[in-house]
Amino acid sequence: MVSASRVQDHLCRFLDASPTAWHATSTMTDQLSQAGYQALDERSAWTLSPGGRYMVTRNDTALIAFQLPEKPLEGFSMMGAHTDSPCLRLKANPLIQSDDWLQLGIEVYGGALLAPWFDRDLGLAGRVHVRRPDQTIEGILINTRKPIAVIPSLAIHMDREANKNRTFNAQTQMSPVLWQVGEGRTLDDLIRELLRVQGEGDIECVLGHELCLYDTQPAACIGWDGELVASARLDNLLSCFCATQALCEASPDQAVLLVANDHEEVGSGSASGAEGSFLRDVLSRINESAVGEGGSEGWVRMIQRSFMVSCDNAHALHPNYPEKHDGNHGPKINGGPVIKVNANQRYATNSQTQALFRTACAMAEVPVQEFVTRADMGCGSTIGPITATALGIPVIDVGLPQWAMHSIRETAGAHDPEYLIRALVAFFAAVNDR
Repeated sequence: MVSASRVQDHLCRFLDASPTAWHATSTMTDQLSQAGYQALDERSAWTLSPGGRYMVTRNDTALIAFQLPEKPLEGFSMMGAHTDSPCLRLKANPLIQSDDWLQLGIEVYGGALLAPWFDRDLGLAGRVHVRRPDQTIEGILINTRKPIAVIPSLAIHMDREANKNRTFNAQTQMSPVLWQVGEGRTLDDLIRELLRVQGEGDIECVLGHELCLYDTQPAACIGWDGELVASARLDNLLSCFCATQALCEASPDQAVLLVANDHEEVGSGSASGAEGSFLRDVLSRINESAVGEGGSEGWVRMIQRSFMVSCDNAHALHPNYPEKHDGNHGPKINGGPVIKVNANQRYATNSQTQALFRTACAMAEVPVQEFVTRADMGCGSTIGPITATALGIPVIDVGLPQWAMHSIRETAGAHDPEYLIRALVAFFAAVNDR
């Protein structure tokens, strides 16, 4: 197990390298490849071997990685997370000419807090598909790696009500400023320039794009004693990071699996989301391989011998708004992983799944907390209930506490990631020893 300070350093580098779901998936696969995970292709036949480490992606934004035991496979210790975060995405034809400025038309992806997006140094990143001169079509990740746009606020002198509760019109008030006197330029021109800077060679034409604006301010440990970590996309790349680290530390004799879905922030309804077939497809192929029991009988046994920890951040008790929490359920920053409970199944936790995760935390000497929302407030949900419904697998919802969820810059505890990694590694042993 690496030290807490090393975990914090690795986390900040991971966050900075992952401005979009595409980049996060790429960063995770790079790390897993170094740990001996072999890439699979869904379009090809698979040959799986006992003791093997494998990974597969879908749409470049969702990842499943799994380790098979040397002994006969019975079930998996699973971890679930999601790669996407609320953000501003470019429209298909985003360029807007306003006075002598070229601006970008955007769509709001997910439930973003909009006010913090103003006056930030914004970069541009995502995926584009291009046609090469030899007529091959290729998907390429792009990233400006520097600020190229800003959404300027209106001066207080022109809006004396600016500090009162207000809404923002994403269509008319949030178009980032990109270029002065930009008339005549096209998005194709801008993308080609980015590709040239990245050394991508000859491009015949740009066929499609999925591009997001992001805050270029690096992740950092802050606070007088460095007890906090501040960054964009902590929800939910913090969970992706911890789960990937835990997977790399798994004992070779354990059956472990990580699924990192896309599109959780918009309901999970996609081929790469938790409502899609990705996890079921991969588990089915494992079950039908030489390492699985095969057939419908073997499938049910494998699922019911498995267990999933769905990792998605929790709302920490806010010192300026303590009334927003139930008095008995206010998770504290740096207080350890949070078990998330909801009677209406917005979280998949039950007493059975709690018992196993608490056992793992005790084994790892990790503190554990609980979150239940106020009875007069609603709560969000996760991939946990969706996965439990789709597969029938026992699931617990947990997460690390954070402030400012869905802001352009969020805050969590600098010591909590190491707690969660330790808990997940102990969870592997707890499930495999049942």
